[in-house]
Amino acid sequence: MAGILDLDVGSIVGNVMEKGLKIAERYFPPDMSDAEKAKIKLQIRAVEEREKERAEKYLLEATQALTDRIAQLEGTASDLKSVPVVGPLMLFLRGSQRVAWGFGVLYMDLQVFSGAWKLGQMDAGDQVVDLAGAFWIINLLVLGFLFGERAIKNLMPLFERLLSSKVGK
Repeated sequence: MAGILDLDVGSIVGNVMEKGLKIAERYFPPDMSDAEKAKIKLQIRAVEEREKERAEKYLLEATQALTDRIAQLEGTASDLKSVPVVGPLMLFLRGSQRVAWGFGVLYMDLQVFSGAWKLGQMDAGDQVVDLAGAFWIINLLVLGFLFGERAIKNLMPLFERLLSSKVGK
């Protein structure tokens, strides 16, 4: 479902209609006037817009159905309020989680970037742990959770450059 929700439906429909328009132009009769060709192109563009709207509508309905299903399976905040002692505690913990993780990562970043903590490799018994890799993964996961997919997409080129320079060395 995540792959479906990431689709840019408008561009898919637009690409299909653009190819269809090119094919149609090849088969225009030679004696067709420019005004008639323009009229047909305009009608094809109108169909394209209708199809884009329809596809966006179906995608919105699928997104809403997924959201409803998640709420049905996981419950909502109003469900938690009905549980006497545990409910309010769970609501508090759920609400404070972002703050706790955010400040935890902020503290970790401050320690690493100020030089108080050194990132390198740590011997953990029979294996070696790369702390720099763990640092970046924790940042990516927590900040991605806090700020969403758009932040990850915007920062991914930076992470790819950093990781490729480390792997290349």
